[in-house]
Amino acid sequence: MPNKIAGRGVGWRRAIIHMYACRHITVAFIPQDKIGRLSCRCADSVTDMKVHFGAGGWVQWPDYEDFSIEFMKLLGMAQEGGSLISECFLAAGRIDPSDGGESWYREWTRMAEANNARANASLEQGHVLTAQSNWLRAINYYQASAFAFDIADERQQAAIEAMRTCARRYISHLTPAGEIVAIPWLEGHTFEGYFLPAAATGRSPAVICMGDPGHRKEEYLFKVARYARERGMSLLAVDLFGSDASAKFEDVVGRPDLETSISHVMDYLATRDDIDEHRIGILGDGAGSSFVARGVALDNRFAAAVCDGGIWDMQERAFLMDRFPSGNSGNAGPGGVRFGRKFRCPILITLGAEGWLESDHATSLFERLKVDQSDISLKIFEGSETAAAQGHSDNPTLANEFIFDWMADRLKVATN
Repeated sequence: MPNKIAGRGVGWRRAIIHMYACRHITVAFIPQDKIGRLSCRCADSVTDMKVHFGAGGWVQWPDYEDFSIEFMKLLGMAQEGGSLISECFLAAGRIDPSDGGESWYREWTRMAEANNARANASLEQGHVLTAQSNWLRAINYYQASAFAFDIADERQQAAIEAMRTCARRYISHLTPAGEIVAIPWLEGHTFEGYFLPAAATGRSPAVICMGDPGHRKEEYLFKVARYARERGMSLLAVDLFGSDASAKFEDVVGRPDLETSISHVMDYLATRDDIDEHRIGILGDGAGSSFVARGVALDNRFAAAVCDGGIWDMQERAFLMDRFPSGNSGNAGPGGVRFGRKFRCPILITLGAEGWLESDHATSLFERLKVDQSDISLKIFEGSETAAAQGHSDNPTLANEFIFDWMADRLKVATN
């Protein structure tokens, strides 16, 4: 994992590890923060694999943090329908993380294409549900394959285009069918969103899902869509890439006014005759989504928001103040650095105890937020219950259940 903002010690935790990919794999005892070795005699296995497993989740390649983090996300999405554990370990056994991403791209592309082919074959045979399941996994695998490359790389562009094709097929075969929507923002830059209507007729509550600037909306189709659907809420998944996902994104992501995008997304939902404009919430996903918190603070139409609440902005300001104490923060008071804006709706902040911010430090920042915010809550998932990794990637289900129950309560959704 990336270094934390504040240091911490780690305790012990026993883990039972179920291996699906290969009957030849053997697993040693793996306590938290210790190394277990997976050895495999298969001809197509690249190497013996050393793994960590602890409160922060599974670390497949301890010497390659970026690939390990992405692999843990893939594993975590198995319970959400975004992957299969057996397929994940089969691909991992063929990946050499030291080759600059070549085998990573090859194996996840191979897995994506297999799922996409199964989906299309199932659709031809009239098995829509099986097609949907395979499209969801293909979406995730295509996205994973593009991870190692820059946005301008032809391999990433090919993977992303294939991913978007799977997403379009998936939402078109939902009941009721989803929609691809265009939302104007900047001149020449229009957002693309996936709108998934609630099953019930009439005006429904809705949740906007929007991640950090590099986050792709397709992930929400398997990560959170079912939680909204099961609770009678419509879902609008949006990202900042624009309708053609071109390299112009590089010009957008560095803008200082990303938060203005939030009101444009709200404007779109508020005009729909199937949405209750007074019951719209937003989920800002990812550590880089502080712009969502700033956008919510600027728009009083939101009924509820799950975001970082400004904690990452506060952390950044505190970091700069420590190094440039003579500067004028403009937001400091007796209690230290403050967010500087007041929310007008209930706010929920969720963090993993093993994430990038140490729990005590996050709690301290949260207490400063409470000075100006009357309805704000903090939920920290501890290692003893999982969902403790950064972004809850080790167990997204646990976090999503908590988040969408909280959202349903604030949007006054009747759930039985």
